[in-house]
Amino acid sequence: MADGYCGRILRVDLTRGSIEEEALNEGLLKRYIGGSGLAARFLYDETTSQTNPLGPDNPLVFMVGPLVGTRVPSSNRFAVCARSPLTGLWGEADCGGRWGGELKRAGYDGIIISGQATHPVYLWVEDGEAELRDARRLWGLDTYELDLDAEMVCIGPAGERLVRYAAIMSGGRHGRAAGRCGLGAVMGSKRLKAIAVRGTGRVNVHDEEGLTRSLRKLLPQIKERTAALSQYGTAGGLATYERLGNLPLKNWRQGSWPQAEAISGVQMAETILTDTYACGGCPIGCGRVVEIKEGPYAGVKGAGPEYETCAAMGALCLIDDLEAIAKLNELCNRYGLDTISAGGVIAFAMEAQERGLLDEGPEWGDAQGAIELLHKIARREGELGWLLGEGVRRAAENLGGQALDFAMHVKGLELPMHDPRAYFSLAVGYATSNRGACHMQAFTHPFERFLTMPELGYPEVLPRDQVEGKGEMVAKFQNLMALLDSLKLCKFMLVGVTLTPILTWFNCVTGWDLDQDEFLRIGERIFNLKRMFNVRLGVSRKDDWLPLRILVHRRGEGGAPDTLPPLGRMLADYYRYRGWDEEGIPTPEKLTELGLTDL
Repeated sequence: MADGYCGRILRVDLTRGSIEEEALNEGLLKRYIGGSGLAARFLYDETTSQTNPLGPDNPLVFMVGPLVGTRVPSSNRFAVCARSPLTGLWGEADCGGRWGGELKRAGYDGIIISGQATHPVYLWVEDGEAELRDARRLWGLDTYELDLDAEMVCIGPAGERLVRYAAIMSGGRHGRAAGRCGLGAVMGSKRLKAIAVRGTGRVNVHDEEGLTRSLRKLLPQIKERTAALSQYGTAGGLATYERLGNLPLKNWRQGSWPQAEAISGVQMAETILTDTYACGGCPIGCGRVVEIKEGPYAGVKGAGPEYETCAAMGALCLIDDLEAIAKLNELCNRYGLDTISAGGVIAFAMEAQERGLLDEGPEWGDAQGAIELLHKIARREGELGWLLGEGVRRAAENLGGQALDFAMHVKGLELPMHDPRAYFSLAVGYATSNRGACHMQAFTHPFERFLTMPELGYPEVLPRDQVEGKGEMVAKFQNLMALLDSLKLCKFMLVGVTLTPILTWFNCVTGWDLDQDEFLRIGERIFNLKRMFNVRLGVSRKDDWLPLRILVHRRGEGGAPDTLPPLGRMLADYYRYRGWDEEGIPTPEKLTELGLTDL
């Protein structure tokens, strides 16, 4: 077994109450690495088109990667994957914190959960041993109340009630979230409250001396280039994004909003910030710790809102009260809700109420109304709580009529907080992301603003409204991000380094000596495997699309007032570069080239 791996995973069958160890084949690791890449292989093989996302036959897969537990910076992460109850398609969420490294030190590269327990349970893992324990007394606790005296992942009441965008939380009050795709509902459907882990082992590194040399050289550069993230967190650039036209406003209807300054990371640092937080082994420390001591939101204490949350709960809903957003963020963390989807749902409800499609619900900017609605959703209270707990797509289908026009999602996943009208590559990235609308599965927009990647052919920044070459750009970066999601490396590392050091770190850890082409080919294989998971479920070109509000409605003012992304042209270029047919299906020739002939 290569260095960087434990070489074994846990298989937990909750129906039978059994736990077994399974050895990992090194050949499988060389093809899919770990993280979401390895999870995709397991899930493709162990599900069918008939698998019920909330049924016992839908495996829930937790995976780390070879860099986790080593000194590689910002690598203490894990992936959670399953068929999504929100989209019905490939479901994937990523999380930092410290749980991933603890699982590695406990002796495992991953855990696959199948079946359904007869009553609530939690899984205890400690240094090569595992057991299921009764969790009936823990069922109903929120994620801040739950304490098992170990590193843990857990669900809150939203996951227990099967809200379709429930998150899996880690880190207690530090509020790290595997948020997207509703995988907390999958965990809740299995009646699994938590996985608690303790480990004291060590991860072997093939070339410690080579890794040390590289890190000694690059860590000062990483810290220098990420200083703004350290100082102000991910929300530090929120006001800048508003000026650029990248910040979505009023459910994607509005072009500018001067109040953005009031909910930014800079404002947070000057008011409610008390400390910062870093995931295990991270030199950046973008996590915020806040406290509110007086006023209507007194008592908020713990993880502060990140950019996506300030944008989704703030700008998208026209809420300009930072303390109210901190309260909404804390509620999402406690209940276990994806803040992006929750903000998208609340904004959808505000517009539906404005248009007379809902008899109740908050108006634009109504912070207290948003808080009350969030309680109803997480608890599945009343008709409105049930309706909105299903997500934007299902809610719009239920309401019908105009609601379908302002339901902002791709493949059922609510849009993240970056506007494709400001950065054209986002249009292709959102449309083709395997989990639905996602800015992180291509992560191209920073390379249309200030970053470069010479190894992929981008020694200079590409103009954000350039059309030519954007399809190819998205495909290349999706392959790279598939690698990072399998290595389990934070994508903010790309602010500090390019591909070459990452490949060096990987080879130092594993001893495999891959070259760049071989490395990127693995990423391409992983991305195509996830696409084929979705193709089996009926996905094709018809699904690679965006809400019409993005394609035909101009922002009208602000930093990108008149631009509209020509998705059709860029999508055709993307398919051509990928080697897919005109319907968006990988060709047999492409699958053969990637060693995926069994698909």
